[in-house]
Amino acid sequence: MNELIQILKPRKALNKAYLKVKPNRSEIECFKTNLSQLLDRMNDSESEEFHKNLVSDFLKDTYYKQNHFINTKGKNDLVIHNSNSASGTVGVIIEAKKPTNKAEMLTKENINVKALQELVLYYLRERITQKNIEVKHLIATNIYEWFIFDATLFDRLFAQNKNLVNQFIDFENGRLADTKTDFFYKQVAEPFIAEYKHDIEFTCLDIRDYEKPLRNADKKDDNQLIALFKLLSPEHLLKLPFANDSNSLDKRFYGELLHIIGLTETKEGSKKLIQRNKEGERNTGSFLENAIIQLDSLDKISRLDNVSQFGANLQERLFNVALELSITWINRVLFLKLLEAQLITYHKGDKSYEFLRYDKIKDYDDLNSLFFQVLARRTNERNEDVKTLFAKVPYLNSSLFEPTEIEHTTLFISNLRNDKTLPVYSQTVLKDSTGKKRSGTINPLEYLFEFLNAYDFTSEGSEEIQEDNKTLINASVLGLIFEKINGYKDGSFFTPGFITMYMCRETIRKAVVQKFNETNNWNCTDINSLYDKIDDRNEANNIINELKICDPAVGSGHFLVSALNEMIAIKAI
Repeated sequence: MNELIQILKPRKALNKAYLKVKPNRSEIECFKTNLSQLLDRMNDSESEEFHKNLVSDFLKDTYYKQNHFINTKGKNDLVIHNSNSASGTVGVIIEAKKPTNKAEMLTKENINVKALQELVLYYLRERITQKNIEVKHLIATNIYEWFIFDATLFDRLFAQNKNLVNQFIDFENGRLADTKTDFFYKQVAEPFIAEYKHDIEFTCLDIRDYEKPLRNADKKDDNQLIALFKLLSPEHLLKLPFANDSNSLDKRFYGELLHIIGLTETKEGSKKLIQRNKEGERNTGSFLENAIIQLDSLDKISRLDNVSQFGANLQERLFNVALELSITWINRVLFLKLLEAQLITYHKGDKSYEFLRYDKIKDYDDLNSLFFQVLARRTNERNEDVKTLFAKVPYLNSSLFEPTEIEHTTLFISNLRNDKTLPVYSQTVLKDSTGKKRSGTINPLEYLFEFLNAYDFTSEGSEEIQEDNKTLINASVLGLIFEKINGYKDGSFFTPGFITMYMCRETIRKAVVQKFNETNNWNCTDINSLYDKIDDRNEANNIINELKICDPAVGSGHFLVSALNEMIAIKAI
């Protein structure tokens, strides 16, 4: 069976998008401290129970204490629940052995030992007896060595095998020759595993391989611990959403951004609607209210063609026009924050490439100049007054920095009043000089720039540690946020990444097969049979390029990005 075993290293086992997420320095330091204590507290003369408790304490203190209950369950050494209650479903099953128990512990050369056989029994009890479909991973460990199995493998190999399940049910009901668990291990699980012909895949690691970076005071070596840190995290073991997962909304970022714009999210039935703040709760320093005041005082609504499309009365029209303007302005700023982050990363952390700063952009006139006198113009075409100030800001050949029709007719951001202030959000991410949550009021532009600077927009890329302990906000999360804001009238909806990827994979691959069948008079039934027939890669590439993909309801472009990724994947195989 050995030739069928597929052994994954920690990096290979992790979600590729999760690999890009920078762990905070504080998280890594906590991980190093707790893992060192785990190793230092081991005692070969102590019992298996002693070592099981060490594993439990390490996992609780490092990752799980707040949100996930860890304890024994029945005969299981340890389980991690999907919630913080013992009544919640089991998400991870752990079989812990003492380091000296070599006979029962898996090795790379031989996995068909008691520890794996125990995991098979415990999994079947969860899956078959308890009807638990939420087990995510199974682990066998002796503290030094960790063997981690994805529960989907156990489901496919064990829970879906009728012969094994029938023998398990008979064993549980006392209908076999013996009722002892050792009988099940030796007479049922062991021969079944030995004879099973499917590939068995697992992640394997030895903590001793990480001793040098773990004990080394040089922080540069800590990057070697990132994959190990993530492998044991709830994001991996419980398959939870993570920071730059496009299916996951950062509610704290979203809530404070709405506050700065001047909006609030409410719930009506099953819909979440984004609305203007109620009377008495509106802040004239927010982008929305500032714009409404200027639109009203300058009588800009009367200049609009087909004004009825913006609402049935003046108040509706003021709100809808101001919201469209505010979204346009904030969208530009968020795009620029992503650009700024990439410039700094490309230039190896050179902070001189920062340009979204209050000392450079002191008012709305300066921000308007950045939009249209800097980003929309080549360097040699810029006015002298902005050349020096924004010397490192590139020209962007993008319609995003061309004035929109509604701006031409109503307001540019330079029309907003600069003498306004905005109360700090009650759940703000901003800190004062003492490290406490900031309060009071602040200039709206200064607020926006400080708010954005409190997050990390640079984490797409190499595996590194986030030294400033900032939360990641990436382009996918921003796309989710803006689809929610743009869908304010009908109730927001964002198609999660796993759905768009599945839809694109299923539809595009069928379309590619059909296109090749029509072009070459083939009769291929799937993408694999198609690959077997391709002789000329250039010709095949041209056939694929003839396909056209259209998303009429495009919002953030999330669906089209998934489509592009699928096309690249098809060509790369």
